[in-house]
Amino acid sequence: MTSTARWWNRIAQKYARQPIADEAVYERKLALTREHFTPDSEVLEFGCGTGGTAILHAPHVRHVLATDISEEMLIIARDKAAEAGVSNVSFERADFDTLETGTFDVVLGLSILHLLAKPQEAIKKAYDMTRPGGVFVSSTACLADKMWFLRPIAPIMKLFGIFPPVLSFFSAAQLAGYLENAGFEVEYQWRPEKAVAVFMIARRPV
Repeated sequence: MTSTARWWNRIAQKYARQPIADEAVYERKLALTREHFTPDSEVLEFGCGTGGTAILHAPHVRHVLATDISEEMLIIARDKAAEAGVSNVSFERADFDTLETGTFDVVLGLSILHLLAKPQEAIKKAYDMTRPGGVFVSSTACLADKMWFLRPIAPIMKLFGIFPPVLSFFSAAQLAGYLENAGFEVEYQWRPEKAVAVFMIARRPV
C-alpha cells in the first residue's frame, strides 16, 4: 500500500463527516454534468472518495464505475449506496494510472487532479478512456492561482501529515492547456466567486 493510500485511509471517517462547503455551487455542478448524461450513459469517476457524487448521478445513467485508491473510503461509499438503494454503481479500488483501459461516455475527475503527481498523464488517460464525442468533467483546485503561498510550506505540512502526500500546483490556464494538449476541447469553464476550484467540461472530438 502506498503512503498516499494510507493517508486517505486514515482520514476516511473524518472526510465522510465533512459537510459540502457550498450546496448551491455543488448542485449547479451536478446539474451541468447531467446535461451530458443519457439513460444509456456509461460513466467513470476516478478518485471517487466516499462516493457521494457517484450515488447522486447513478439514477440518471446506466452505470457508474467509481474508483479510488483508499479501501476505507470505498467501504463508506458502498454502505452509502446500499443505504440509498443504489445498485448501478460499482465501487472498485484502483489506481487510475494502472486502471485497465475502457470506453466511457462521461469521465469524472472531481477534486482529484491536484492530488496527483502527474495530472497531465491522468488527463491523457481520461482522454483515452472517453469515447469520441464524450466528455471529461473536472472540478479541481487550481492552487497556483489563489493559494500559491502554500507551495514553500507544503513539504513541511506533508511531513507532519497535515497535507496529503501529493499536492500539485497549477493554474486554471495551465489546466486548460493540459486538457487541450491531451486532445480535448474545453467547452465550459466556471470558477465561483472566491473559489479555488475550477469546474471544466471538455469534449473529446468525434
